[in-house]
Amino acid sequence: MAGAAYAWDGVVEKQVFEMEEYTTRGGETIADLAVGWEAYGTLNEARDNAILITHFFSGTSHAAGRYEEEGPAGYWDSIIGPGKPLDTDEYYIIASDTLVNLNAHDTNVTTTGPASPHPETGEPWGLDFPVVTIGDFVDVQKALLESQGIERLHAVMGASMGALQAYEWASTYPERVERLIPVIGAGEADPWLLATLAAWAAPIRVDANWNGGDYYDGEPPLDGLREALKLVTLNANHWQWANETFDRSWADEDADPARDLDARYAIEQTLDDIATARAEVADANHLLYLVRANQTFMAGYGKSLEAGLAAIEAPTLMLYSEDDLVFAPQSVRRTAELIAADGTPVELIPLTGTRGHLDGVVAIDQAGDRLRAFLAE
Repeated sequence: MAGAAYAWDGVVEKQVFEMEEYTTRGGETIADLAVGWEAYGTLNEARDNAILITHFFSGTSHAAGRYEEEGPAGYWDSIIGPGKPLDTDEYYIIASDTLVNLNAHDTNVTTTGPASPHPETGEPWGLDFPVVTIGDFVDVQKALLESQGIERLHAVMGASMGALQAYEWASTYPERVERLIPVIGAGEADPWLLATLAAWAAPIRVDANWNGGDYYDGEPPLDGLREALKLVTLNANHWQWANETFDRSWADEDADPARDLDARYAIEQTLDDIATARAEVADANHLLYLVRANQTFMAGYGKSLEAGLAAIEAPTLMLYSEDDLVFAPQSVRRTAELIAADGTPVELIPLTGTRGHLDGVVAIDQAGDRLRAFLAE
């Protein structure tokens, strides 16, 4: 971390942060908590060049680089690295897995949640695991940063659920955040998002194998999990992507959907294939806990959104999509207005593309020049 010059070779090492005990904002205790984290760049001696990256609903801490030379790059690799907008020659960029991370069975993820062993029984927590909030994700990150001597962030930046964490950082700990960069996210879960998230959870709850969350000794609710992940993928995209990527082709040229109820169209098969692959490392209970954490979010967790956003003092650069089908653009604009209401500098920049919500991940390099300048201001 602090010390010698950092030589970036594109390969990153996943590390683990542990807490003997953590008390949730709801007053529940989680013993033997562990989350994964990774970093790019060097923490300077003053420990004031850190940028925290907070991940999205189905994401992990893998924001940049590769775990192996030929492995997949992190989701924001286009903007993180030497000479890139988030320049690892200048900044120490750190990202961590959240509590109840969706990808609980991915060997590159360390998280604590329903699938984790209870320290007293050795058996998975299941639904005995405490309900956690976006605020709990932030408080664990705060403990991680403090373990490295980081008391103040040059910036906090995150997409979607990561934007919620970024807002919470800047609202609850304004003295610790110098710049705020929320991407494709608003200051609270509005009714549209509440309903969208509920729809994601529903297929799991109706899968008989879910068994009230007690499935770790039997068959997991993979059918429900796959259907949930199909919805996540579809909602995170936009109809422009679907219509430009696919036509009305059949998945199997010999299976006509007009003659066979089991026959499928190509877009259906693609969504199935994506969901099946994602379900291999995901956990159904973790998805339900993430849904609830997102549903209960309101920046600052006070009496009003206005009060929570008024607490933000950091200059704010907001990136969003007018075609977002998850976070309503008008909710994002209202968030910007409320942050700016007491004079906090706010800039709102639209991202363009055909992916809707996901343009905040795959098209982030559009804002590269502005990100570079904002971090230097």
